[in-house]
Amino acid sequence: MGHESSVPLFWRLIKPRYQLIGTKCKTCGNLFYPPKYLCPVCRKEGKLEEIKLKKSGKILTFSIVRSAPSGFEKETPYPVAIIELDDGPKLTSQIVDYKPEDLKIGRKVEACFRRIYTDGKEGIINYGLKFRPV
Repeated sequence: MGHESSVPLFWRLIKPRYQLIGTKCKTCGNLFYPPKYLCPVCRKEGKLEEIKLKKSGKILTFSIVRSAPSGFEKETPYPVAIIELDDGPKLTSQIVDYKPEDLKIGRKVEACFRRIYTDGKEGIINYGLKFRPV
């Protein structure tokens, strides 16, 4: 991995997190998010390339978080869903800008840029993608 291994993981994942950058195996055609460095299907024979994934998809399943992890207690209750992107990869994301009737399996959603959390003492705000109903 070279010099990248000395950079904290959070900063190495900014590009995929903000732009939904995944990888595509040119050997088998599978898409992966988050990006992979080795195709889990083809192994060493796979040739991976970065690909910008579509920022749209649908809700496969969801749950309402009522007992949040430390630092997120003030945000409860909030929905978290498994989203299948229109390209195929699946990911977990919070759903925002919704009405209760929007929370349905199969509901179309799109990525949007939102605050993820504020870092303790320094007050640094960390942003990323969440999803909202279309």
